[in-house]
This record gives sequence, structure tokens and C-alpha cells, in this order.
Amino acid sequence: MIIKRVVRYIKGWLGYFSVANITTKLKELNGWIRRRLRQIYWKQWKNTSTRYKNLRKLGVDEDNAWKWASSSKGYWRIAGSQVLANTLTNTYLEAAGYVDILKIYNKLHSSC
Repeated sequence: MIIKRVVRYIKGWLGYFSVANITTKLKELNGWIRRRLRQIYWKQWKNTSTRYKNLRKLGVDEDNAWKWASSSKGYWRIAGSQVLANTLTNTYLEAAGYVDILKIYNKLHSSC
């Protein structure tokens, strides 16, 4: 539900700003949004056991899954870690409904 709301907001925002040349800024924003979505997933997995189970489902080996699930690092730091970047990949987020901002921007920008 969060991803759907974010995508709807982004499409409206890009519809307004599609005439500007903002490719570099959109790359940065795209990376930040993906990291934020990974953070939301991590926050939703509140307990250590839930985090462990979900990391195992996503293909992390036992030792690393337990190490990261029981980590005391902050949400934002974990969201930028390799373990979430390799498990909650861009294709995983796209399957969940997230649309790449640059794809929308290029489509809108080319029609202007």
C-alpha cells in the first residue's frame, strides 16, 4: 500500500516537472527512495525472529541471517547494507509495485 501511494505521488510530481532536465537528481532520489523502502520493510519485521525468517526466505545463509537479524545497528544503516541490497533487490521492489522514476521521467520527457 505504501509503494502504491509513493508511485502515485511520484507520477504526479514527474508530470509537472517533466519539462526540466533533472536526470542526475532523479538518480539520487531513486536510490534514496529504494533505501527508504528497504528501511520500511526492515521496520515491519519488528522481531529478531521475524527478521531472521524473512532473510532466510530471501536466500541469506543461516549465519549471516542471524548476524543481521540480531544486529543493533539503526534502521537506516541496515537499509543501506549489502544484505538488504542483495535480498530486497530492485527487481524485488519492482515486483512489489515500485516503478523506476527514471523510466517514467524518460517517457514523459521524450514526449515534451
